[in-house]
Amino acid sequence: MNEVDIVKALSALAQPVRLEMFRVLTGAGRAGLTPGTMAQALRVSPTALSFHLKELANSGLVTQERASRNIIYRSAPEEMNSILAFLSKHCCREMKKVPTQVENQAAMQ
Repeated sequence: MNEVDIVKALSALAQPVRLEMFRVLTGAGRAGLTPGTMAQALRVSPTALSFHLKELANSGLVTQERASRNIIYRSAPEEMNSILAFLSKHCCREMKKVPTQVENQAAMQ
């Protein structure tokens, strides 16, 4: 993924409903979910769901596949892994050990 793709994906997730949709789809795994199932689970109107799914699909974080009369949506974990790899590529190169949260809190006291 290039920087433009990373920004597009992070922008798509920077909205509460889309973030929750991505989390629900990730939890569903390879089976994916239909829009109707997601709308019920998330208590989102079909119109809003369609809008948010389009944004997630355009960002590459969600895929869609037609199965008979249904569309199955799935998260794209490989894309999320690419984002995480991009963000952590240059992380902590100079540090031998990254302090844990407990160590950080102790240092602040």
